[in-house]
Amino acid sequence: MSASPSSMSGAGAGEAGVRTVVWFRRDLRVEDNPALAAAARAAGEVVPVYVWAPEEDGPYYPGRVSRWWLSQSLKHLDASLRRLGASRLVTRRSADAVVALIELVRSIGATHLFFNHLYGSIDPEFQIDPLSLVRDHRVKALLTAEGIAVQSFNADLLYEPWEVVDDDGCPFTMFAPFWDRCLCMPDPAAPLLPPKRIAPGELPARRCPSDELVFEDESERGSNALLARAWSPGWQNADKALAAFLNGPLMDYSVNRKKADSASTSLLSPYLHFGELSVRKVFHQVRMKQLMWSNEGNHAGDESCVLFLRSIGLREYSRYLTFNHPCSLEKPLLAHLRFFPWVVEEVYFKVWRQGRTGYPLVDAGMRELWATGWLHDRIRVVVSSFFVKVLQLPWRWGMKYFWDTLLDADLESDALGWQYISGSLPDGRELDRIDNPQLEGYKFDPHGEYVRRWLPELARLPTEWIHHPWDAPESVLQAAGIELGSNYPLPIVELDAAKTRLQDALSEMWELEAASRAAMENGMEEGLGDSSDVPPIAFPPELQMEVDRAPAQPTVHGPTTAGRRREDQMVPSMTSSLVRAETELSADFDNSMDSRPEVPSQVLFQPRMEREETVDGGGGGGMVGRSNGGGHQGQHQQQQHNFQTTIHRARGVAPSTSEASSNWTGREGGVVPVWSPPAASGPSDHYAADEADITSRSYLDRHPQSHTLMNWSQLSQSL
Repeated sequence: MSASPSSMSGAGAGEAGVRTVVWFRRDLRVEDNPALAAAARAAGEVVPVYVWAPEEDGPYYPGRVSRWWLSQSLKHLDASLRRLGASRLVTRRSADAVVALIELVRSIGATHLFFNHLYGSIDPEFQIDPLSLVRDHRVKALLTAEGIAVQSFNADLLYEPWEVVDDDGCPFTMFAPFWDRCLCMPDPAAPLLPPKRIAPGELPARRCPSDELVFEDESERGSNALLARAWSPGWQNADKALAAFLNGPLMDYSVNRKKADSASTSLLSPYLHFGELSVRKVFHQVRMKQLMWSNEGNHAGDESCVLFLRSIGLREYSRYLTFNHPCSLEKPLLAHLRFFPWVVEEVYFKVWRQGRTGYPLVDAGMRELWATGWLHDRIRVVVSSFFVKVLQLPWRWGMKYFWDTLLDADLESDALGWQYISGSLPDGRELDRIDNPQLEGYKFDPHGEYVRRWLPELARLPTEWIHHPWDAPESVLQAAGIELGSNYPLPIVELDAAKTRLQDALSEMWELEAASRAAMENGMEEGLGDSSDVPPIAFPPELQMEVDRAPAQPTVHGPTTAGRRREDQMVPSMTSSLVRAETELSADFDNSMDSRPEVPSQVLFQPRMEREETVDGGGGGGMVGRSNGGGHQGQHQQQQHNFQTTIHRARGVAPSTSEASSNWTGREGGVVPVWSPPAASGPSDHYAADEADITSRSYLDRHPQSHTLMNWSQLSQSL
């Protein structure tokens, strides 16, 4: 185990009257937990505690699925600790973790405090140092002054961030040299076994009460019950999931990792995020497999291990980047991108997250995310690239929505991914490169099974047209029961128009950057800096998730409520999904006048407000599913003329589970819920062309873009 440079050793083992508090955070396991192991070795009582203070993370309050996982993981941890002889897990709900922890340490009469490091978090005041380390140093300073020994350990990374530097002693700024250096360093320490026994701490309930942590409300329990059928949180279940991956999909990971229509990835990310699975254990066991397959001459297995370890390296690099550049969670690392004119348009944002963009692979991914809290990593790249480069929405909006809805939501990893997609990293993807969702569909979902699973309205469409239904002949669409613009939307934006708009935005960005640089050289401006002086674009009101939630009261030890609800991340019910889609569209019309919230615009340079010709208060900016009731028929007819040439939102019908059967596929310890296409769906033609045969120019020459932007006159008058 390795302690941080600022760790402070306490009294030696064997001292009388030793009582150690172990502060659990994102390390909810008893195996390879250095803080717990050190406490178990000390001669004295051990008191495990957990403090839940989500308000400290500012706008990044945990989403519904994350809170469900946390609640299950804490129950599993408490049961495991009791089996080892420890006292109950003491829980506290507070708005300030440090205040609650110090109060607990004093009431318990502890002589030691052990905990494991965290490396990054959002600081509401954008301090230079990562908030987690600032909080840790605050705890150490306050308790050390009272004579309590405090020690912290590394339990989340292979190497501490300050241990990995270049030849000049500076931190790396690109992933490839960083990971090469890690692989050249001595292997990380072997994972620790669980303690054989933990001495219990005698805690009278009246002296050290626990708060009942409530992570869900009544409206969320139905959706959370489905999660329990798909996933099994807890560190022991994490071990099972790891064993299942090592003995199964890892062998062919290099070949199958890009297939979106199968459980070809490890499904370990939720366990790693909550610390139920040790990254050192994963590293060592994969390396053992790699050594075995290499000796056997199994080159495919060897390559699979190399690629999977690289994904572990990316997780490592996300913490490394956050530690060395705390602003990376909020702002681009490349200074010139602060001048990029993002499109601040909530209508586009709503259409994207509801899966109504008109691009099947993007829509399928967003509907899977909404229903299950899970996305294949390749689909995450597709939907985020579409978000940033086609819609040109601020990347922080997408990252925040991922945080709200993903089961494995992880700020550091999500920030790395979104910064990479938006070209904000030195080694990021080029910002002017737009991935064609149609070509990406045939690459990652060649037979269209993934799209058919999540878009039942396209289930009968032949594979030749499944990823670009707008090009399908009318006879094919009629045979498949598809009416574009009615039961499946036309594309919200044409790719050619998006490319032109992106080039214009890049030109504007470079002009602004050049003007700023000239002003700096003339002494009119102090400098570009790292963009830390530019306030980020505010989240839309519906991303604030501040519904009926009062601040936590740290002195009250009783039940507390989760309080936050997000209607459009609930799993759709068996009967209401079709009605829901129509209600959402009605709500868009009803909210399109004065009731629509103002679009946020508090940025240094005014973001470009996207207009095709005119916008007359269009769009539904409120929460999904909210409607003012009947009487919108006349409004709809009166507004059609105004919407005809405005921003073209797609109208889609949410998949109805009354039409599609529900089943579950996956491996033990991590099963992903899926929807099967309706039984009436006939067989589809197989698309046999390989990637080389569908290059962007030759393929699109054979299938020209014949569609136009969404026209509101095509909407059914029945609404």
